[in-house]
Amino acid sequence: MSAGSVAVVVTEEIGVPSWDLYELSIPCTVFGKPQPDLADPWYDLRLCGTGGGPEEGDGGASGHGLSLRTQYGLDDLVGADTVIVPSVPDPCVEEGRPLPRELIEALRRAHDAGARMVSLCTGAFALAEAGLLDGRRATAHWMHTAQLAERYPKVQVDASVLYVDDGDVLTSAGLTAGLDLCLHLVRRDLGAHVANQLARRMVVPAHRPGGQAQFIELPVPAGDDEGLASVLEWARANLDRPLTVADLARRAAMSPRTFYRRLQAVTGTTPLQWLLDQRLGRARSLLESTDLPIEKVGELSGLGTANNLRHHFLRHLGVSPGDYRRAFPGAQATGRGRTRV
Repeated sequence: MSAGSVAVVVTEEIGVPSWDLYELSIPCTVFGKPQPDLADPWYDLRLCGTGGGPEEGDGGASGHGLSLRTQYGLDDLVGADTVIVPSVPDPCVEEGRPLPRELIEALRRAHDAGARMVSLCTGAFALAEAGLLDGRRATAHWMHTAQLAERYPKVQVDASVLYVDDGDVLTSAGLTAGLDLCLHLVRRDLGAHVANQLARRMVVPAHRPGGQAQFIELPVPAGDDEGLASVLEWARANLDRPLTVADLARRAAMSPRTFYRRLQAVTGTTPLQWLLDQRLGRARSLLESTDLPIEKVGELSGLGTANNLRHHFLRHLGVSPGDYRRAFPGAQATGRGRTRV
């Protein structure tokens, strides 16, 4: 498994609105801070500026802009393993202001050279302008997906999901969905164990599936929801048991219908899908960090027999459990089989 180099595009270097720093800071935090105990070497992060921002004092930020100085330019996108466009200037989205032509050409060259192309939030407009989303499913912040679909009709815009992984091109919704996608990239590159440990250090959920709804009418149900949180935590600790929706609802002192509704309001997914996601995550972590037999991994994760484990891995991850484990040869070499599970 390899981390590789990550080039992050800074589309404006002068007059950057302070509120646009969030998307920019996400890849800097995930890929820029070395984590030698998790993977060594870690990612090689480069901030690449367009050098074509607005004049000083102009940034459309009502005096709230600031200046950034980058060490790298657009030519440095070519040769990077991953290229990330965190966002584009608001006028390019709201008013149709053209994106710098040199940026679009650099994105095309980077893609042609084999880079994995990624956008966070409105960064999808840059990938779409470069033609990299034509015929592909993609997403952006739900407030901008209608504009994205109208401006780029060849793009299959999905406004309902957190992120879309289309192999060599990935897009995400805005704000925390960008963090979900960056952790997903770490999971793809270095495995679930490393991604989970990194998420724990960042004090964020280890894994929100890309298909989870990005816009939920009731993000937090009315009333005290501590009971639901404690039940989900209990379920994570007991994935090896044959849990049912009725079991969880009973433990939460709710009817199955109420539990279903409350869980979907909080997570954007169904109880059964939530359980499957947790079990797959547990199985991946066990395969990476222990040398337990496949049958035991299926048992401890609650996915059942080795055949059933293989079925779910092939269906949801596209590889068998054995092939997945072989991507992490260090587990056996370091004696991780003795890891407490």
